[in-house]
Amino acid sequence: MAELKNLRRELHYFQLRLSVAGALVLGAFAILFGRFFYLQIIQHQYYDTRAEDNRIAIMPIPPNRGLIFDRNGVVLARNYSAYTLELTLSKIADLEGTINALATLVDIQPRDRRRFQKLREESKGRDNLTLRSRLTDEEVAVLAVNRYRFPGVDIKGRPFRQYPVGEVASHVVGYISRIDDRDVERIEESDQAGNYKGTDHIGKTGLEQSYEGVLHGTTGFEQVETDASGRIVPRGTDARTRTPLAPRTPPQPGNNLRLTLDIRLQQVAERALGENRGAVVALEPSTGGILAFVSKPGYDPNLFIDGIDPANWDTLNNSPDHPLNNRALTGLYAPGSTFKPYMALAALELGKRTPNQTIFDPGYFMFGNNRFRDDKAGGHGYVDMYKSIVVSCDTYYYTLASDIDIDILSRFIGQFGFGSKTGIDVEGEFVGVLPSREWKVKRFKNPAQQKWFPGETISVGIGQGYNSYTPLQLAQAVATLANDGVMYRPHFVDYVENPISGERSYVEPQPIKTIPLKAKNLEVVKNAMVGVNKEGTGARAFIGAAYVSAGKTGTAQVVALSKNEKYSEATVAEHLRDHALFIAFAPSDKPRIAVAVLVENAGFGARAAAPVARQVLDFYLLGKDISKPIPKPAPKPAPKPAESAPAPVDDDDGED
Repeated sequence: MAELKNLRRELHYFQLRLSVAGALVLGAFAILFGRFFYLQIIQHQYYDTRAEDNRIAIMPIPPNRGLIFDRNGVVLARNYSAYTLELTLSKIADLEGTINALATLVDIQPRDRRRFQKLREESKGRDNLTLRSRLTDEEVAVLAVNRYRFPGVDIKGRPFRQYPVGEVASHVVGYISRIDDRDVERIEESDQAGNYKGTDHIGKTGLEQSYEGVLHGTTGFEQVETDASGRIVPRGTDARTRTPLAPRTPPQPGNNLRLTLDIRLQQVAERALGENRGAVVALEPSTGGILAFVSKPGYDPNLFIDGIDPANWDTLNNSPDHPLNNRALTGLYAPGSTFKPYMALAALELGKRTPNQTIFDPGYFMFGNNRFRDDKAGGHGYVDMYKSIVVSCDTYYYTLASDIDIDILSRFIGQFGFGSKTGIDVEGEFVGVLPSREWKVKRFKNPAQQKWFPGETISVGIGQGYNSYTPLQLAQAVATLANDGVMYRPHFVDYVENPISGERSYVEPQPIKTIPLKAKNLEVVKNAMVGVNKEGTGARAFIGAAYVSAGKTGTAQVVALSKNEKYSEATVAEHLRDHALFIAFAPSDKPRIAVAVLVENAGFGARAAAPVARQVLDFYLLGKDISKPIPKPAPKPAPKPAESAPAPVDDDDGED
């Protein structure tokens, strides 16, 4: 018989299961209610704050960078506003697909993609990167209409830097470019990370780099409300705002720089150099203010602002003329005969010569079995100190150098700044070489090479040998000579100006030292330098000058010649030809300007460098801009014996 169902037992089990299920449901609801109570009541303030944080973002407002002006108010670096296409990487799932889609709306070139990829690699950890800069109005309109399709894509207004004069003074002003990892390290080390939030660019070279802290300004901040997709909601558009947004903290613009540089004089100097490589440095002897600072060839700093493209970089970086090298600041050259005025002053101050003491120059100087040739075959005859500078007699200075110990000479010459940093207010200055026994010991590891030989002093005496200085050092030295031994620190900035208040902070001229020189000795050397431009090696370049100037020509060998070899410019490769140099100051009685000119591989200083200095002096003192070369004088009949007078030296027959 089939077993009958026990209805009472089944009912008991059913009720038991129902009770357990009910208890579980009630327990679950109790837990859910408890959690809701915890979140909504106990943790209300915490999560309300979190919600506000998600709704409100703190956005940095980068400041406008300070402007750079020359001494006459000409703008050398300025700002302008434009729109950029920016991507927030964390909000874009398919980056490549997004870029391809954007390329159907606006012009995105392969170089933009390469620059963006390079920016990603160099800006590790940054979420917001620029894909395109300087969008046109049409492109902005198209992107604005289609922006809803691209989460993480924004159009933002940004300030941009511009250098209106282009290559002119490019090595002085420098340029800004995108912040890289090394810049980030420096910013963090200086505890300025907060002040660079939202800033993409930083000064890389020149004044833009050296005065970065002055030009950058102070970053501002503002609270903004964002929607669910992270886009900024304009203020006042959401009536449901629970907490009012904090007041906006405006950014403080960077300070402006007013320079001592005269951009018109700079242009004159650059044009005067023509297609030659070289450098020109002009200073105010009484202040150290830099009037012109030329390194040629230059480059267009506008190319670097958003990251230079590979084609332009290869052109600049691989050019045999090395346009990126700042020759005035880092170029090291033998001074040649521009060294002789300081040698003459050393002779007077050290009691090694008197102004009227003469030597006979047969065209060479014998030191042991070595013959040191003069630049003039047959020599200059009897030569005193005045004539030695005017005609640039090598033999006079061979003889003089052999009478002075190298260490004594080095200490005296070093007072004029040779072989030392000038302290100029831009970074990267080279030191150069002022030869001495101590220097040679440090320079060479081989003990046999560390010994100083007397014959080496003789080469040093005419500005050759181990001598190696920057054009800036040459300019500072001649400015110090013109200023009767008072040396000022060269500087570019005249004052720093607050663009809001107009308050100016002047850079006071800083006298570095006063060299204790006898006035009568200075007068001897200065008079001889005046003679250079009146009747000596510089006379041809200064014919008809409306002012009295003092100068000294120089020619520096690039390669050494063998004992019996004579230099021939026509047979030497261009890059191995002598460098041309010239130093000058004017007016000679009350100097307002001192200048040093270097023209690479151009031969004689009187022929290639002195005319450049003439054009610089003419413009600064007279306002004349000579666009054509100085004409050569018409030949004159030979004077009668009773009327004989010193004639200008033909530089083609001499070193200078």
